Amino acid sequence: MDPQSLLSAALVMLSVGGVMYAFVYPYLSGEILAQKRTAALMSSADRRRDARNGDPAKRRKVIQDSLKDVETKKKAKVTLEQRIAQAGLTTTPPIFLLASAAFGFVIAFVAFVFNSDLLVALGAGVVAGVGAPHWLLGFLAKRRIAKFIAEFPGAVDIIIRGVKAGLPVADCFRMIAGEAPEPLRSEFRQIVESQTIGLSIAEATERFAERVPVAEASFFSIVISLQQKAGGNLSEALTNLASVLRERKKMKAKVKAMSAEAKASAGIIGSLPFLVGLVVWFTNPAYIGVLFNTTVGNIIIGASLLWMAIGVFIMQKMIDFDI
Repeated sequence: MDPQSLLSAALVMLSVGGVMYAFVYPYLSGEILAQKRTAALMSSADRRRDARNGDPAKRRKVIQDSLKDVETKKKAKVTLEQRIAQAGLTTTPPIFLLASAAFGFVIAFVAFVFNSDLLVALGAGVVAGVGAPHWLLGFLAKRRIAKFIAEFPGAVDIIIRGVKAGLPVADCFRMIAGEAPEPLRSEFRQIVESQTIGLSIAEATERFAERVPVAEASFFSIVISLQQKAGGNLSEALTNLASVLRERKKMKAKVKAMSAEAKASAGIIGSLPFLVGLVVWFTNPAYIGVLFNTTVGNIIIGASLLWMAIGVFIMQKMIDFDI
């Protein structure tokens, strides 16, 4: 083979080797993989800066999506497990149902022993086993939410001061989980535990808003989620949120004071029939005894109680302001 052919073959081999080196070596050396990991692990600060410098329509879309998620979750049916969590109980739905059934059975048995009427005993058992436990859940949840609303603005202030001092948001959550009163302590402890098992702060606060179904928790979840997705000054956003929460608290107190007279009047008017009936029972038992001893009297009592219940329900709706 002449020297020219050898030179041509060498050049071809060098060209092929160079092309293969350019395309194959990055995969063999891990350079492509490193670039992908670097892009995937880009700091949240860079992502937030990109979102701030990007199209404002993107930020608006993030806000709209967050609000749509909140509305969708509000319309969703609340499960028994969620109601138990909202009441602050640690039991499970099967145990709760079993305890409710046992309580209803005991009440039905006691009613049957004292009354010997099977229908009355069954009615008492159903009311005690179905109505009373669910009423108890609602009562505990309402009381717990009232405590939460009263203490939540202070927790937001702690986060604001921590962020301004340079602390991460997660550390502020841990501080509240360790020092705040109940139910804030347990709720923020669950947020911290959710982050420990791999959830992001946005996802953890979304679950927090599901456990505490009030506007204050939803606002807080939206602010945290928006800051994580689109960036922004978290301390400024939380400061605005804290002022909104305080104004809502003042408005609720004002509404409560203004509706106190109506509630007192409703209580007095609603108690008058029972007080008058009690007075008549002691002064002239034969006169009022017709209502209890005859079928027509029992029907009149039942109809009167039904109409009173409807009136109480209507008055309750009239003075129950949703802020």
